[in-house]
Amino acid sequence: MITYTFLQHYWWFLVSLLGGLLVFLLFVQGGNSLIFALGRDEAERSLLINSTGRKWEFTFTTLVTFGGAFFASFPLFYSTSFGGAYWVWVLILLSFVLQAVAYEYQSKPGNVLGRTTYRRFLVANGFVGPFLLGVAVATFFTGSAFIVDKGAMGDSLVPVISRWANGWHGLDALAEPWNWVLGLAVFFLARVLGSLYFLNNIDDAGLQPRLRRQVLRDGVPFVVLFVGFVGRVLLGDGYAVDADGHIVLTPYKYALNLVQMPAVGATFLVGVALVLHGLLRTLWKPGFRRGIWSAGFGTVLAVTALLLAAGYNGTAYYPSTVSPGSSLTIANSSSSYFTLRTMAWVSLLIPVVVAYIAYAWYAIDRQSLTRKELEKGEHKY
Repeated sequence: MITYTFLQHYWWFLVSLLGGLLVFLLFVQGGNSLIFALGRDEAERSLLINSTGRKWEFTFTTLVTFGGAFFASFPLFYSTSFGGAYWVWVLILLSFVLQAVAYEYQSKPGNVLGRTTYRRFLVANGFVGPFLLGVAVATFFTGSAFIVDKGAMGDSLVPVISRWANGWHGLDALAEPWNWVLGLAVFFLARVLGSLYFLNNIDDAGLQPRLRRQVLRDGVPFVVLFVGFVGRVLLGDGYAVDADGHIVLTPYKYALNLVQMPAVGATFLVGVALVLHGLLRTLWKPGFRRGIWSAGFGTVLAVTALLLAAGYNGTAYYPSTVSPGSSLTIANSSSSYFTLRTMAWVSLLIPVVVAYIAYAWYAIDRQSLTRKELEKGEHKY
């Protein structure tokens, strides 16, 4: 028989995997942030925009699916974070909406804002989206200011289970320096992945050497920031559930998780190694153009492992900085057994969806994008 605990762990794995896929697909945002930095003329900028324009729906859909999966499987997190820290999520969603509008309207005849304005929307999404998503994920380790009172469910006047402890509603996350560190790390990683994707997808002699130099420019700060944040997490404290069910501060909790769950620890190390392999081989081998696959797969593995370490092994994946007892775990914040079991059957369709996405990706990228193809193509962004 499938147990409730198994289903909770199963759905945290799916949410973590979606998080890893989302960070990989942020190469679209990272690429967009480089439109004006790399594109020296209209032809080059058009190549960059049309390259990411063929993939932006994947990122947007994954973001929505990530939020939907969290809502369905761990509704208390959704109501606490999305309902309490709403300014961060509103800004993230607004930046992605601007991206969608920019892609569709920048080349429409007669648009009142002009092509350059819409492209600046893409650049803004390229900065704001990855940075704020990194900040939001960082709060899984640094905590947030919220209070949970499940006893309020019986209060007919104020039936609010969770509430934010201050009036900043998520913007207070920007007051924590370590949140900035991960936010900037995700931003620079997105730019590295964007450059690697352009190298693989665009066949243009003028852009190729500049893209390789950009990988180095963004790769160095990414590595420094990522190592700094991971070091802080592994050497710092984390909230754990003790034998009596109380949430207590535990030294080196996340480092212990990686050791006590060797499969997760190995996945994290392999993921980091693959990211570095894709980055370094691209820099050292001038003809190598497939770094996006090594770095992309490594990103999915590393991020998934980090999120698993944040929630598995009796860990509070969303710590409360003002009321440690309110911290959320996969056990105290999940949906009912019936809901998780029903959704588990639906999740069996995921491999079919993944296969379709892989086929669509292959069909779109069967040939490298060139200036000649853009001149002949009927649909251009």
